[in-house]
Amino acid sequence: MASPLNSLKQLRYLTALHEYQHFGRAAEACYVSQSTLSAGLKELEAQLGVTLVERTNRSVVFTALGQVIANQAQRVLGEAAALVELAAAAGEPLAGPLRLGVIPTIAPFLLPKVLPILRKRYPKLKLYLTEDQTARLLDQLDEGQLDLVLLALPFDCGSAATLPLFDDAFYLVCQRDHPLATKKPLTMQDLAQVPLLLLAEGHCLSDQAVSACRLTQRSPAIDFTATSLTTLVEMSANGLGVTLLPEMAVNAQLLKGGELVARRFDDETPTRQIGLAWRATSPREDEFKLLGQVFSPEQATAKHAGTLAS
Repeated sequence: MASPLNSLKQLRYLTALHEYQHFGRAAEACYVSQSTLSAGLKELEAQLGVTLVERTNRSVVFTALGQVIANQAQRVLGEAAALVELAAAAGEPLAGPLRLGVIPTIAPFLLPKVLPILRKRYPKLKLYLTEDQTARLLDQLDEGQLDLVLLALPFDCGSAATLPLFDDAFYLVCQRDHPLATKKPLTMQDLAQVPLLLLAEGHCLSDQAVSACRLTQRSPAIDFTATSLTTLVEMSANGLGVTLLPEMAVNAQLLKGGELVARRFDDETPTRQIGLAWRATSPREDEFKLLGQVFSPEQATAKHAGTLAS
């Protein structure tokens, strides 16, 4: 039977070297000398009986097994940190650090409403936010760099546990003088005849909008793409086409200057689902569910001051 590791310190050295690919910078990140970091890695290799890193004068090269072990070490360190945080907050929920990842099509619209509630309800919570695309956030979650991800479903979350919170409807957004601005009834079939603007590849909102609005048979499914919802609004305001925005973005008054209107569809309301994802092995599931209660359906359906066409 293999003996247990002497400490987590050697795993920290390994993950730092994997991140920085440089002994000197990894040592600085771990607040140790380069010789201490190198000696610790050699001890780890000796204990495991394998070579993790090929050392050359010019570069750091991880062996194939070293890559796998470094990734697993990141998960182990993440779980160890979660255990410490769980113990520290045992007598009080949502106290201490929590690393939350949020996708760009949610963060600027929902967080300004929710964060003041969190600060008031859980004053000892130390929330660290990371904004990125869904796939990259889930990778960071899997590697233990994040505790929780606020995202839009459906999305393949792998082995992560998920908690659906509420639905976020898609609105059609177009210029005030566009034929669809006043068309009644407005149906999703109307999208087949007009240029459609959506986010570029990599943003899950586009795939969810195409699926929810049954545009998979449309050719092409998307006519123009942009890298942000703000750019989509600008493109639509300049007459390049219509777009689909989530209701929380419309509620946050993303439509500006009165040039655009946002309309619900009359035949069926297409939606995406807002939810949370965390590692299924995390010991903080009860805390995450408690946090999910703050992200209430009212946040997505609140009345707003923006102009909506009936």
